Amino acid sequence: MSCDFLALANLGVQGLHPYQAGKPVDELERELGISDIVKLASNENPLPLSEQVKAAITAELSELSRYPDANGYHLKQALASEYGVTAEQITLGNGSNDVLELLARAYVSTQDEVIFAQYAFVVYPLVTQAIGAKAVAVPAKDWGHDLDAMRAAITEHTRMIFIANPNNPTGTFLASADILAFLEQVPENIVVVLDEAYFEYVEQSERADSINWLQRFPNLVVTRTFSKAYGLAALRVGYAISSPAIADILNRVRQPFNCNSVALAAACAALQDKQYLAESVALNQQGMEDLVAFFEQHNLAYIASKGNFITFDTGRDGQQVYQALLALGVIVRPIGGYGMPAHLRVSIGTTAENQKFKTALAQVLAL
Repeated sequence: MSCDFLALANLGVQGLHPYQAGKPVDELERELGISDIVKLASNENPLPLSEQVKAAITAELSELSRYPDANGYHLKQALASEYGVTAEQITLGNGSNDVLELLARAYVSTQDEVIFAQYAFVVYPLVTQAIGAKAVAVPAKDWGHDLDAMRAAITEHTRMIFIANPNNPTGTFLASADILAFLEQVPENIVVVLDEAYFEYVEQSERADSINWLQRFPNLVVTRTFSKAYGLAALRVGYAISSPAIADILNRVRQPFNCNSVALAAACAALQDKQYLAESVALNQQGMEDLVAFFEQHNLAYIASKGNFITFDTGRDGQQVYQALLALGVIVRPIGGYGMPAHLRVSIGTTAENQKFKTALAQVLAL
């Protein structure tokens, strides 16, 4: 009789399903035997690597037989200088997903509750379930966070609150004043995680002064990533900025060498390449305006987005539209798993990639 390894797993893990990433291009090539595919599914930066980053990666190749700096000294120093904090406030991660999970595993137990918005990033409920904690998904307001309802959901068992701003997958955005008012009402013993993975795409005038808020709210943690605007998705580098006390706890549970040496060097270079960042943001703004105009022209409802993606209502079964787009060589993201079965999320690509998406979608909708 074979052993039931599912039954042996932790109760929270037993009910989990593996995270479904955006379909890779080569997978679609194998499945359908087609080429000239564009992938607009994973909110990646469509620009090629910056030359500064390429040079940093090349310089690191001769040292790949050695372990990376487990503490990430140079990247921490660069981030500390960039944001006016100390290195002791920074926790590095294998992408910001890694840091989000570290936070939950460090502070949440099976007796605790975790609050997040209804259409929030899937990692929040996944890690909550894996731990065996109680997930409190607060109904959305206009596809985004209802901060008043989230405040009302706090109980004596609440240990952590996740807020994504801008939010993924809906792209919704919270004003700084609203977040600040919310933080003022949250008890200090509840860790508030402000996930700012798409921070760089937000207009300067609208950005929250979130890192300076850390001095006032020691229970606040700000997370960001190099995977989006900085174009380093494949290298997986993210970070948290928090009080030194929280960073100390996170570094106790962080896996050693969770950021490889190539990733550390690339992130340092990317942080200094302001021109690449500006070009990325400008291309995104141009592409966003282009897709919004297309949706309005075709009377497709969409959710106004501050990220590098936009979610729209297909007006029919979103999964069927997704499959039809695949057949035309366009990969977008179905989000039925978020409880949005008629919607699809499309990343902003290059001008040519956006055009291929528009042409394919118009063809599908005409069927």
